[in-house]
Amino acid sequence: MSGRMRDRACPQRTCVGCRERSDKRRLLRVVLIGGSLIPDLRGRLPGRGAYVHPVPACLEQAVRRRAFNRAFRGPGPFDLQELRETVERAATTAQATP
Repeated sequence: MSGRMRDRACPQRTCVGCRERSDKRRLLRVVLIGGSLIPDLRGRLPGRGAYVHPVPACLEQAVRRRAFNRAFRGPGPFDLQELRETVERAATTAQATP
């Protein structure tokens, strides 16, 4: 071995709200289950996933642009209550932590 350490490559995903590419671990995966958009905090739920930054601005932009309708190939409307609560909680936690 050459003694060099290899950094593991982190997969890149695109936020459906702001359309910026970020590391997968910095984005929140969202899945559609029974007409509701559910945050997949562990990344293990089955089915198609869409990624969004866990900030209210990106979530509102995705809703306004109907990005979830395109991502999940459905007409909507989707129930956003649980997703909004999770994003709000993440935003307040990020503000409290310097």
